[in-house]
Amino acid sequence: MYKKIIVPVDPAATAIGEKILTKAKSLLDAGGEIVLLTIIEDIPGYLAIDVPVDLIEGAITDAKAKLVTLKEKTGASAHIEIRSGAPAREILAAAEEHKADLIIVGSHVPDFSNYFIGATADRVVRHSKISVLVDR
Repeated sequence: MYKKIIVPVDPAATAIGEKILTKAKSLLDAGGEIVLLTIIEDIPGYLAIDVPVDLIEGAITDAKAKLVTLKEKTGASAHIEIRSGAPAREILAAAEEHKADLIIVGSHVPDFSNYFIGATADRVVRHSKISVLVDR
């Protein structure tokens, strides 16, 4: 079905990540590739001075460990990639760089803030040049 699938996972929501990674496995062509992606958001400049120096490194280490555990738990053969920046922008950039043909994103029940800011999944769906599967 698909040759290359981008699976962005929030390290704080590994249950959703497990669900969408399992879905990606079922949609992947033989010999295809899954890119298991997480994005560490940048710290605004005005806050950076008050943040411990090793906070970002710790977040990257923690995210990688969670993705490795998720990969092992699902038995998925996936390439792990960690990026930093705005989540929607980095998901779309990864899809373009990897020449992916599908992005699978997990969704959550929207809260009040989603109506003003917009969820990452909404932004990815709106701006993606390839198919996006939103798993509820």
